[in-house]
Formats: sequence, structure tokens, C-alpha cells
Amino acid sequence: MNKRFTGLLVVLGLLLLHTRSSAAETKAEAAAQDAAEKWLALVDGGKDAESWEQMSAPFKKEVSKRKWKSTIEEIRRPAGKQVSRKLKSAEYSKELPGAPEGEYVVAKFDTAFERKPTAVEIVTLVLGHDLLWRVSSYAVK
Repeated sequence: MNKRFTGLLVVLGLLLLHTRSSAAETKAEAAAQDAAEKWLALVDGGKDAESWEQMSAPFKKEVSKRKWKSTIEEIRRPAGKQVSRKLKSAEYSKELPGAPEGEYVVAKFDTAFERKPTAVEIVTLVLGHDLLWRVSSYAVK
């Protein structure tokens, strides 16, 4: 009976650990989603310089503000203005292919644009040392 009780405690402990981990991931995903939506509002409003300022430090080291302005125009101009956007998924991960170890959330949005009514925006965010979620990449497919 004692072994059975010990086994039950181990199982309950593992479930509690998993529940805490899942809750932390859910909280991270929600915070990252909020950061992504605020950042997308800057992009939607044509505030290219401000959107660049809100990017992650590694991104800003690789891409100048001037380069970002031309890149975001290349991405968004063909699609036109954003008409609607709905979160499709937000997935937390500690590893992304080709990225350094860290905490990431990849948020995907089903988005309709004026000239591209069916699109998926992919916003990858990384948790900074300041504990703020910042965009590290953006794409429209």
C-alpha cells in the first residue's frame, strides 16, 4: 500500500509540474500575442520607424532602420491595407531553427488585406533580457 501511495504522489507531482509549465506557456503566449498585435498596429499605421524601434536588439543589429523601411514596404505594399486579422495560433518554444537558445512565440494571424484577401501573417517574438516580448521576424504568406 505504501508503494502505491508513493507512486500516486509521483504521478500527482508530475501532473502539477506539467500544469504549471503549461500555464506559464499560456501566459507567455498571451503576452507575446499582445505585443505582436500592438506591433502590427504600428505596421498597419505606416509607422515603419516606430515598428523598427520595437524590434528585438539582434534584429536591429542585422537590419538598419532604412533597410527595414524598404523591406516592410516590399512586404505590405502589394497586399494593400489590412482589412481584418484574427489570431490563428501562438506557439511557445525554447528553440527555433537557426536561432539562438531563448524563449520564443510564433504567432500566426489569418489576415485579409485589400488586394490579398487570404493571407497568414507570421510574427516571431523573443523574450528580451528586459522581460518584454519583441518581434524578431515578420512575414506574410
